[in-house]
Amino acid sequence: MNRDEAKQYLIDHAKDLLTPDKSRKGFICPICGSGDGAKGTGITTKDGIHFTCWAGCFTHSDIIDIIGQRDGLTEYRDKLEAACKEAGIALDAPSSYRRTTAREDFSEMDENQNQPKTEQDTHKDIHTSAYTQQQEAEADYTAYYALCHSRIASSDYPQKRGLGAEVLERFNIGFDPGWKHPKVVADGKNPPATPRLIIPTSASSYLARDTRDEIPEYQQQYSKSKVGKVHIFNLDALEDAGKPCFIVEGEIDALSIIEVGGNALALGSVSNAERLLKVLEGRRPKQSLIIAMDNDEAGQKAAKTLADGLEKQGLTFYRRNPCEGFKDANEALQKDRESLRAAVEAANNAGEEEKEAYLRTSSAANLQSFIDGIAASVDTPCISTGFFNLDSMLDGGLYEGLYIMGAISSLGKTSLALQICDQIAKAGTDVLIFSLEMARAELMAKSISRHTFIISHERYPSPKDADKANRIAKTGRGITDGKRYINYSKGERELINSAVKAYSEYAGRIFISEGVGDIGVDQIRETIEHHIRITGRKPLILVDYLQILAPYSDRATDKQNTDKAVLELKRISRDFKTTVIAISSLNRMSYKDAISMEAFKESGAIEYSADCLIGLQLKGAGKKDFNATEEKKKDPRTIELIILKNRNAAVGDGATLEYYPRFNFFEEV
Repeated sequence: MNRDEAKQYLIDHAKDLLTPDKSRKGFICPICGSGDGAKGTGITTKDGIHFTCWAGCFTHSDIIDIIGQRDGLTEYRDKLEAACKEAGIALDAPSSYRRTTAREDFSEMDENQNQPKTEQDTHKDIHTSAYTQQQEAEADYTAYYALCHSRIASSDYPQKRGLGAEVLERFNIGFDPGWKHPKVVADGKNPPATPRLIIPTSASSYLARDTRDEIPEYQQQYSKSKVGKVHIFNLDALEDAGKPCFIVEGEIDALSIIEVGGNALALGSVSNAERLLKVLEGRRPKQSLIIAMDNDEAGQKAAKTLADGLEKQGLTFYRRNPCEGFKDANEALQKDRESLRAAVEAANNAGEEEKEAYLRTSSAANLQSFIDGIAASVDTPCISTGFFNLDSMLDGGLYEGLYIMGAISSLGKTSLALQICDQIAKAGTDVLIFSLEMARAELMAKSISRHTFIISHERYPSPKDADKANRIAKTGRGITDGKRYINYSKGERELINSAVKAYSEYAGRIFISEGVGDIGVDQIRETIEHHIRITGRKPLILVDYLQILAPYSDRATDKQNTDKAVLELKRISRDFKTTVIAISSLNRMSYKDAISMEAFKESGAIEYSADCLIGLQLKGAGKKDFNATEEKKKDPRTIELIILKNRNAAVGDGATLEYYPRFNFFEEV
């Protein structure tokens, strides 16, 4: 089968060469393997010719190119042969077919073949003779490079790309005004000649880059042709211990960074990321490595591969984009040379800065700040919760750190946290409450209701009058329902007014942000910064509750979002040196069992990142014949508070509280 027939056959039978994915809507991607999951979709096609990978590598190619990419091939002829082999097609010998279109006419003879050899003929002979089809990897283009370099001044292409004479000389960059691929020529064909910038990557390989301002569409895919086995460009950059080494994708980009005083190597192709990692295993460079891939999807995927690999090898690296706002380094060089120079210079200095920053992390460097911190803490003792037994369990009260409180529903998580916050505010500390489930008015009503209960029992302190005191105390609903309020007696209204007055004494230190699904950790951080800037006071933080914080990513799972939230809240507590209390839900499997760390919902980060983990449970939970439903009916309910984890004190301690759910009141017993 000739070349054209084979190509058409492959296009017509492309789907037969692919494996259906698990969704049966597409095919498993031969390049990245996406579509092999339980429900995953790999590559799909709309026109039957071009296939797009939606889940992994996002390639968009025909079946010939896809198979070629899978096998790491760069030349179209090699890709076609690989695809034919896959399909079981036997291609005719090269001499038996010739393309006759203007696009691929390899049958034309050189008009000057019978004329005496010119300099260009000699040039062509040197190039062709260096190539042997049987030993392509052993080809020696040294003489060809020298001849091309002698012609570099005849092309203005390097100047257009911002490259100066020093860089051209250093890397032996050349110019071939009539380049033809040596493999095609060795096959006996005569392809169209094109002007090319020649960038040597080794004695047996180079990049031939089309220098025309306007390249016909049908030739654009061949505008950057690799000859020989793909080599990483300028590996010697790893020997320069004095400068960090940029890792970029294209040779021109590496030359661009070198042009403004940097040090760089080029992969040549994003597929060479793994190859570079193998090289680095043997070399163990002493300088820092800077990952600076192209700002496109393929480039960023390669950047991740490099980062993961370098981390495993224990090499020093960081990701820095010296060409922010541009596609790549060469575009930055052409459009804003000085900004690129400044960015590269900053990267060159980053190594020393990085060293100094690391040394600042030693214990010796931080000893004085440690001593100063002890002295400063004399005037900033821990914060009392207002519950004596709980303070004792917490080694005096609340410290800088993340405290997470969890319980099943109807045990008063929010009411207890709110009561602690009210008691803290009353003692003189600001409190920021981020309420993701309840409105500001509901929380205020809870606090005022609690005060009606406290005041009513102060008026009727005798145990025999407890029922009377409970009858006149008001629920949150009873306070906010206007229809009820107008029917209250004068005494009942006075009780509510007294409760409002008691609340108002510290309400100026209570700040409530409400928003279901609208509040995330970034907003929490911004609000804290704003509060400190306006008031000059450092607040305690309450988040109610953890699992309904706005997700950091819509594509992440609930567990991933919760883990991220926990880590960020932990960071907030450290950055602002304050207490952060977060309420957490529990998994339903734990509703009948005694409280444990495993009960906390959707996150392993809770167990590991919390400084203190507090669990609430009904008295007797986990014991034989325990009935949670019956226990919840009791008023008051007996609640056991258990310290499950505590970096500052012992664990396993417990306190018993009486909870009056109608009036949002907890009392230690």
